[in-house]
Amino acid sequence: MNINLISLDEQLKQWLKEDIGRGDQTTSGLIPKSTALGHGYWLAKAPGVICGLPIARRVFAILSDLEGRSDNQIAFEPCVIEGVKVDAGTTIAQIEGSLANLLMGERVALNLAMHLSGIATATRQYVDEIADLPAQLVDTRKTTPGLRALEKYATRVGGAKNHRMGLDDAVMIKDNHISAAGGIEQAIQSIRSAMPYPLTVEVETETLEQAQDALIHGADIIMLDNMSPTMMKEAVQLIRNHSPRIKIEGSGNVTLETIREIALTGVDYISSSAPITRSPWLDLSMRLTST
Repeated sequence: MNINLISLDEQLKQWLKEDIGRGDQTTSGLIPKSTALGHGYWLAKAPGVICGLPIARRVFAILSDLEGRSDNQIAFEPCVIEGVKVDAGTTIAQIEGSLANLLMGERVALNLAMHLSGIATATRQYVDEIADLPAQLVDTRKTTPGLRALEKYATRVGGAKNHRMGLDDAVMIKDNHISAAGGIEQAIQSIRSAMPYPLTVEVETETLEQAQDALIHGADIIMLDNMSPTMMKEAVQLIRNHSPRIKIEGSGNVTLETIREIALTGVDYISSSAPITRSPWLDLSMRLTST
């Protein structure tokens, strides 16, 4: 569940600059001395799965570096580990250092942690629904532009697996590709002749006939999209009887109410954008205790 924080530095700098603009007028007016120290803690105001504390720590470290003073460093110490579920009222981090930087970095750090914790919380709910079954939840490319690495990190913290990070990770032949190529057979043949090794080929299917075509023409992964549970179960049996090595993905209309029924059809993976696109932020706040 690690994330390369260094690779995020430029984005974090831009987000800090966006928020601070020409300067924090409130903080500079109240705290003229840059050496003033602050102490505080982060509080979970609602129950949920915590995600994003290492990123919050990085926000404060970058802000201190931007200020260019070694005495402006912030000590941000998580009190819980990433991925733990907490109750409302739980202290999730302790923080101390330059009071000005605590106040200037608060919003960016909290926004990121609240958003990611919301995704991790929603993901855990989906994962818990199928925890006793072999099927695994995977995310999708329906992410906020610029936030994909972070949002997919949050789904992993919540217990899901990542689908492809981008178009260069694997081949996925979807309905529009099939239409453009003139059929599943033509699409697979064209792509197989051009794709680099060792990418895999996944084909999106919506009918038993399409699943059969994908099977015959050598798909590595077959997605069963928007099928009824009855049809999906029949498609799984069709594929398993032909080749147990082919991975099967169920997708479409995945909700907390339907995910278990989809898992019971025998698919290997269930892909859903819902934990990212439908998750509310988890309510977190920073409380200063002294200055």
